[in-house]
Amino acid sequence: MILGGMGPVDQIATRSGKLFASFYGLFSGLLFIGAISLLLTPFVHRLMHTLHVEED
Repeated sequence: MILGGMGPVDQIATRSGKLFASFYGLFSGLLFIGAISLLLTPFVHRLMHTLHVEED
């Protein structure tokens, strides 16, 4: 939830609010992982070429 900018400001009382907060936290975490993987892909690819990693 920190990744999405949602900090513990106040207690979430309703069930729908708790569901929204949990799904929004999962969504923002997965979005963060996806963005980081897209940014790191060229560097990992270049590293694999440098280390001569080949598929069998």
